[in-house]
Amino acid sequence: MLMERVIVAGGGMAGLRTAEALRAHGYEGRVMLLAAEDRPPYDRPPLSKEILLGKRDDSALAAPPPDVELLLGRAATGLAPGVVRTDAGDLGCDAVVIATGAEPIRLPGDGPQHVLRTIGDALRLRAELRPGRRVAVVGAGWIGAEVATAAARAGCAVTVVEAGNAPLAVAVGEDVGRRTEGWYAEAGVTLRTGAAVAAVRDGGLELADGGTVPAEVVVSGIGVRPAVGWLAGSGLELGDGVHVDAYLRAAEGVYAVGDCAAFVSRRYGRRLRIEHWDTAVNAPEVVAANLTGGGPDGPEAYDPVPYVWSEQFGRMLQYAGRHDPASVPLWRGDPADGSWSAFWLTGERLAAMLTVDRPRDLVQARRLMRRGARVDPARLADPELPVKAAEEG
Repeated sequence: MLMERVIVAGGGMAGLRTAEALRAHGYEGRVMLLAAEDRPPYDRPPLSKEILLGKRDDSALAAPPPDVELLLGRAATGLAPGVVRTDAGDLGCDAVVIATGAEPIRLPGDGPQHVLRTIGDALRLRAELRPGRRVAVVGAGWIGAEVATAAARAGCAVTVVEAGNAPLAVAVGEDVGRRTEGWYAEAGVTLRTGAAVAAVRDGGLELADGGTVPAEVVVSGIGVRPAVGWLAGSGLELGDGVHVDAYLRAAEGVYAVGDCAAFVSRRYGRRLRIEHWDTAVNAPEVVAANLTGGGPDGPEAYDPVPYVWSEQFGRMLQYAGRHDPASVPLWRGDPADGSWSAFWLTGERLAAMLTVDRPRDLVQARRLMRRGARVDPARLADPELPVKAAEEG
């Protein structure tokens, strides 16, 4: 297919990386990068990890290549064959890459609440985090814990309200999640698990059991949903994101990357949508290769070992892989100590792991997962041995 113009809809990390990768793969046609926000592309992990903590005020990325047309404040509103509709008129194209990301889920109720998705969100929330203010964070997942960390460091009286039975229960299961509960108390944060929020009201939260949580500041950290509403009527298969194949292709000349893409993983035998930075950085390389002709053996498949990191209460957490949260973990080190790891196995192979201040464990385990290597559980659990020593021949 001769492509004279490619439109990348979405000005975040995934969109920027797609534009860069197209040029790196030798594409010489026009590349248009649509950014709904009125600022150039920026990195999102620093919003909770640095900007909320006052370590910096911006997280701007390097500018797109000079021969990429960056259209700021231009949101995609619809898609038809050969046309991307925007709030400032239609744009013709030969191919489109959907990189519109995800939108934060807001809590019900008529009271004021914050979310954390943009730099504007982060700066507005940071201005509210003042000593002595009561802050209610709803959700004890990756983002909720990081917001609670920032609020506690700012001297706020912080309460985290979690509907599940433990922090991070959705991501890593209740058993492992419970090992993080003490971190909240150490930081002076009140953690309430098994507490569902009915509504946000002026003055705080109304709980489903009739109780209340007084707060001057409420933050919703209950997750995101893919930003694909603009694709209604496009003919693309939509569900939990844009459904794409193993090559990140949604239809002829249409691809999707990042938080909004639900791709077929051969490794895990199911469709995955991964809302993490690692995917936004690496998936565009596959899209660019496939749009420009694929590799020497044909189209390239995207099939990563998912990875996410989080900084909570002075600790670095890293998770890689995919596992059933109800499965039983294998411990490496004592969770009562400062650093430890938890592994999940499927048969003789490593399915996933969480590390706390043990980055070397994570790097070595991820390599084993990529190769599908068989491992010895006893050696894997021994903190005196490197993780790579657990591989069996």
